[in-house]
Amino acid sequence: MKLPFRRLLLSLACSAALSAQAQEPARPIDIPAGSLAGALDSLSRQSGTQVVYPADQLRGVDTGGAQGNLTPDQALDKLLAGSGFVARRGDAGAVVIVRAAVANPPPAPAPVPAPAPAAPAEPVAEEPATLETLQVTGSRIPRSQIEGPAPITVVTAADIQAGGFTSVPDVLQSLTQNGGETQSQQSAGGADFSPGAQQVDLRALGPNHTLVLVNGRRIADFPLPFGGRSNFTDISSLPLGMIDRIEVLTGSASAIYGSDAISGVVNLILKKQADGTTIDYRYGQTEAGDAVSHRLNLSGGFSKGGFDLVAGLEYLEQDPLWGYQRSQQDSSYDAPNPSRYGYPPRNFLITDWWDDYIDPGEETCDALSNLNEGTMHYAYRRNYGYYCGSDRAVAYRTMLSERSGVNLFATLGYDLANGMRWFADVQAGRHEVSLFRAPRSWALMTPDGTEWDYFYNQDTEQLEYWQRQFTVEEMGGLRTGMVNTVQKTFGLTTGFTGTFGENWDYEAALSHSQYRAEISWPQIVASRANDLFLGPLLGYDEDGYPIYDAPYERMYTPLTRAEYDAIFARTTYHPESETQTLSFTLTNAALFAMAGGDAGFAATAEFGHQSYDLKPDPLATQYYYYSWKDSDGSGSRNRWALAGELRMPVLDTLNVSVAGRFDQYRFAGREPNKPTWSTGVEWRPLESLLVRGSYGTAFRAPDLHYVFTGPGNDETSVVDFYRCDTQEPDESYDDCSYGDEGIIRSRVGNRDLKPETSDSWTTGLVWSPTDWLDFSVDYFSIDMSNQVQDLRANEVMRWERDCRLGINGADPGSATCVDMLARVTRTNTGAIYGVHVNPINIANESTDGVDFSTHVRMETGFGTFRLAGNYTWVRTHEIQEYPDEAVVDMFAVNSGYDIPRSKASLRLSWEREGWSAAIQGRRLGSLPNGWSYDEVWEEGDPGPKIGATYRYNATFGYAFTDHSRITLSVVNLFDKQPPADPTYTSYPYYDISWFDTQGRSFFLQYTHKFGGEAL
Repeated sequence: MKLPFRRLLLSLACSAALSAQAQEPARPIDIPAGSLAGALDSLSRQSGTQVVYPADQLRGVDTGGAQGNLTPDQALDKLLAGSGFVARRGDAGAVVIVRAAVANPPPAPAPVPAPAPAAPAEPVAEEPATLETLQVTGSRIPRSQIEGPAPITVVTAADIQAGGFTSVPDVLQSLTQNGGETQSQQSAGGADFSPGAQQVDLRALGPNHTLVLVNGRRIADFPLPFGGRSNFTDISSLPLGMIDRIEVLTGSASAIYGSDAISGVVNLILKKQADGTTIDYRYGQTEAGDAVSHRLNLSGGFSKGGFDLVAGLEYLEQDPLWGYQRSQQDSSYDAPNPSRYGYPPRNFLITDWWDDYIDPGEETCDALSNLNEGTMHYAYRRNYGYYCGSDRAVAYRTMLSERSGVNLFATLGYDLANGMRWFADVQAGRHEVSLFRAPRSWALMTPDGTEWDYFYNQDTEQLEYWQRQFTVEEMGGLRTGMVNTVQKTFGLTTGFTGTFGENWDYEAALSHSQYRAEISWPQIVASRANDLFLGPLLGYDEDGYPIYDAPYERMYTPLTRAEYDAIFARTTYHPESETQTLSFTLTNAALFAMAGGDAGFAATAEFGHQSYDLKPDPLATQYYYYSWKDSDGSGSRNRWALAGELRMPVLDTLNVSVAGRFDQYRFAGREPNKPTWSTGVEWRPLESLLVRGSYGTAFRAPDLHYVFTGPGNDETSVVDFYRCDTQEPDESYDDCSYGDEGIIRSRVGNRDLKPETSDSWTTGLVWSPTDWLDFSVDYFSIDMSNQVQDLRANEVMRWERDCRLGINGADPGSATCVDMLARVTRTNTGAIYGVHVNPINIANESTDGVDFSTHVRMETGFGTFRLAGNYTWVRTHEIQEYPDEAVVDMFAVNSGYDIPRSKASLRLSWEREGWSAAIQGRRLGSLPNGWSYDEVWEEGDPGPKIGATYRYNATFGYAFTDHSRITLSVVNLFDKQPPADPTYTSYPYYDISWFDTQGRSFFLQYTHKFGGEAL
């Protein structure tokens, strides 16, 4: 959704960086009388001049036009004559339109002049100000005069290049407000649930609570859920080279944007101006010579009459980077304590009933030594015994996914009669992503899905457990085991803008976005593998264990490629999601007069539809593939909303803004609704000082997958509280015979979920004491309620005990007890067999802290120096997952959460006579070590935290001409590796959410522009 009035509230805070522009000679200009805003847009198209203006303040303001052989400056002066606005012109030629200061202003504003009117009292023009490129404002106009009531971070295309960022996830990961633990390309969970996708998590409240927009419009979710649970927006395939700027608003913003904007909004704005044709090519590789990448961008456009077009193409190709290509993680012996934790994966393993390894003998393993590239050997695991394993097997996984794809984008417009304009934005993309999670494995899985089951081996006359992890040679190469994804995205927004009456402007728009995917996972067919290794099922013994006659040579004989192919298959899903929105917006920049100026107003009506469908392989929802039984899910919902915004200049130094919105959703026979509102205050006691504050409420409509997910099962363990309390009342639950019972946990969606809600407020100041220095500091607080969490199986077991015994206030006849008792399934002997769960509104989460930013500019005899810094410190982040549980401090030792308390970034750049250089530093605050994250740290262990870490990128550039330049970027300038953590015992032995071992990388980029203005 893109509201013209919202552009008023936000454009003052997040104008794009202004490009350098040389003085132009006179040229034919033909701009008719009419809307001043439309005339400025026409001037930009006809002359290439970049103009930034407060959109709502210009609503209803007309101009007499400009015709003739004019320079851009002459045309601009004609357009602004008598309008009450002036241009602030800079050394580089870029301009910002601001309201002129009026001598002895009247108590109420004069009527808006008609085309070519008699001029009103001559305004006293302000002194021109030299403009510069600052991150937030794009000018030297003090930030205190530009920013609004809520803090907004803007990352421009120039910032992206200077920072050495190589992808959209990389840019967003650098934001200090992005403090959540998301999936990296190394994530095994990401490979299983949402391969190739990446997320942004503002304020560490979960990716599903950050709203991601492209050009102010919603885009379709990734069609598979995050962690198998909630929907989210994939940012991995968004085109970095086509981005003009990224605007980030943190905090509750549903009064403007509707659902999902609980922790904030990320708006990626693509380039919409082109006065020539630009070609941009970037080549990259690591210092080791691997992970080669290519990126090509083409963009251009033209204007003819009332029609204009801007189009762009981005092609990307990325080679994979494998774990075995880095010495820090190419073997299980890289573990911090190899004798205790660094044992090789158990490629060939047989155990007895007591889980002791049955020794295969060194000769047996030696006969397999050619496997996994010659790394299979006779291995030993402390306290268990000997087996055949390959230390190299852990490193058969990708750190960077293989990716190739293309994105296309075009924006079109045509001026119709009577000031009406048609516009359209079109986006299309296709990407192929391949990654390797780990070699496939097998153990006996019985038809009911039990994976841990033992069998009676008639050949050895004992109960045994067999396990195999297949080797590279058996698979016929690693590519056989890759997870392959084809991503197809498409988006279209089209509509009309125009003006009616004296002061009313409108926008009518229809947007559609869809995400289609084909995702293929390699699998082992359980029944075929059972037959291959164990032979036919011979029956069951008196204890119910299956009987096979399985000589050991079946385990210790490598498979031929034909044998592997006989048990191998691919499970392929075709998930899809889409969203549509029809909106109509009215704005009036002069609704009524106040002491500080005209009050602006906007109103919006929206109608929307959203749907998703997992479309899984039908066999994947059965116990067919080894260790894989998925659930289906599909559903849709409709919504409508009404919203209004009002900005009131109460005094010359005081502005107050308010917004309200009402949303109603319709799905599954229900019609949940939610009103939200927000307000903001801007007080400028000095021209250089802005004191501001904002408050807002937000909500997230019930997640489609939480609502519509189909039935599915997995295995876990619970405490049988009822049997422990009735049969062994004197034992603790840790010592009780029923304290760790294996169960089948069944799960399904919940169509009765309520919206999640939040309250958010900020307060702070922006100070620009000089034209070369500014800084801001803002306090933030977000409090979220009714957060959706899965009902815990152990919680059901507690309720079952209380309801059966009538204790702890439980009434056996109550609806709650009837529901909880129905969730538990027991065998005829009373043993627990299964527990049924579903998502419920139960959790509360809150966070607060401080954001700080600053910009410094210094002109010296050695060139222009700039410094931009951002810092976020989180005071508290707490969660209460159940009402009867204690509030958890997510920064506490053994909390089980993996988020930093602080993040910082600092960039120092320099420019002189075509030369440029920049260094971008990032600081990540301390994180829990492996044991603290796993909630097992104790006094005397290594400290529960790993210290803060630092990473630096550097860029060096030279402009051959004002139409061509070359840039070298060095990512991870000092080749920093993940911090050593002696407690991180899982491969790759560091925290993959925050670190990698890619090492120092180089990217060489050449940009050339044919025609038009300077780069």
